[in-house]
Amino acid sequence: MSHFPVISSNLSTVHLASFLKEKYCFSGNTQCNLLKTGINHTYLVQSGVEKFIFRVYSLNWRTEVEILEEIRLLNTLKAQEISISHPIFDKNKNYIQSINAPEGERLGLMFSFAKGEKLLNFSEETHFKVGQLMAQIHQITLQFNLERVQYSPQILLIDSLNYIENFLPNDSEEMDFMKKTQQYLIDEFSKIDVNLVRKGAVHLDIWFDNLNITKDNKITIFDFDFCGNGLLCMDIAYYILQLNSTEKDEAVCQSKIKNFLNGYESITKITDEEKRIIPMLGVSLYFFYLGIQCQRFDNWSNTFLNETYLKRFINLLVKRYFELNKLG
Repeated sequence: MSHFPVISSNLSTVHLASFLKEKYCFSGNTQCNLLKTGINHTYLVQSGVEKFIFRVYSLNWRTEVEILEEIRLLNTLKAQEISISHPIFDKNKNYIQSINAPEGERLGLMFSFAKGEKLLNFSEETHFKVGQLMAQIHQITLQFNLERVQYSPQILLIDSLNYIENFLPNDSEEMDFMKKTQQYLIDEFSKIDVNLVRKGAVHLDIWFDNLNITKDNKITIFDFDFCGNGLLCMDIAYYILQLNSTEKDEAVCQSKIKNFLNGYESITKITDEEKRIIPMLGVSLYFFYLGIQCQRFDNWSNTFLNETYLKRFINLLVKRYFELNKLG
C-alpha cells in the first residue's frame, strides 16, 4: 500500500549521515545527531574531529531564493571577519541540499560549528561584547537589501494577530488587550521619523539561544533564519526584550542593558529616535513571534501552545513589558 501523506517528519540520522558524507566528501566515520526540532530541524554533524551544523528547513518554510539571500548575507559578514556561523558548500560547490522527505522536498544547509556554549545568564562584560558585535554587523548591513521579508507593521502586527486569533477567544481580556495594543503600535509606527532611523538587513533573533560563548569570552552569532529587511534598531529592541525576560533582578537587568548599549555605541551611535522607539518595537516583536508560534502549530508548537499558554504569555510577558515601559 502507498504511504499515508504526512505534514512533518524527522529524518533518519543514520541515513542523513551517509547522505552528507557523500555530498561533502567527509572522510572516516561520519555521525549525525538531532539537536532539536522546531521552526527547522537542526543536526550536529561530526566527521573525525570536525563538527558542523546541518539545518533542514521545514516544508515550504523558506524558498530557495530566501535561503540564497541568507547565504549572501552570511558570506558578506564572513568576508568582513564577523564572528558568525557561516554556510559551507559541498564537493560541487553547492550550498543548498534537496532532501526527498515523506512530506515533500525539504531543503538543507550546512554551517560551520560555533565553538563555546549557550549561557542563559552571562557577565556585563560579555553583554558589552555582544553590543559591539551587533554594531559591527549593522555597520555592514546598513542599507543592505535582501530579497526577503520586509518587517513592516503589516507583518509584525496585523498578520501576526490574525494567526493568534485562531487560538485565543475574541471576547477574552487578553485579546482585548492585544487588539488595543495593536492599534496603538500601528499609530506609533506612523509617527517614526524615518530620516532618523537606520535601515537595512536585520537578524531579528539575537539572544542567548543564538549565541555561543567560549571560556575566553569569544562570541559567535548564528541562526539568521529570520533575517530580513527592517529598522536596524529592531535587533537592539529584541535583545533588550529578551534580557528583560531572562534577568529577573531589575537592577541586574538594567545594568546589563546599559553595558550592552555601551558596547554597541562604542562602535556606532544609536540615534535618539531609535532609542525612543526601542520599547514599542520590542512589544511589536512579541506580537510577531507569538504569531509565528500560532502559524506553525501543525508542525512545531502543538506540544505547548494552547489558550492557557497564550494568556500566560500575554499577561506575564507582553503586558508586563508594555506597562514596564509606560507605553499607551
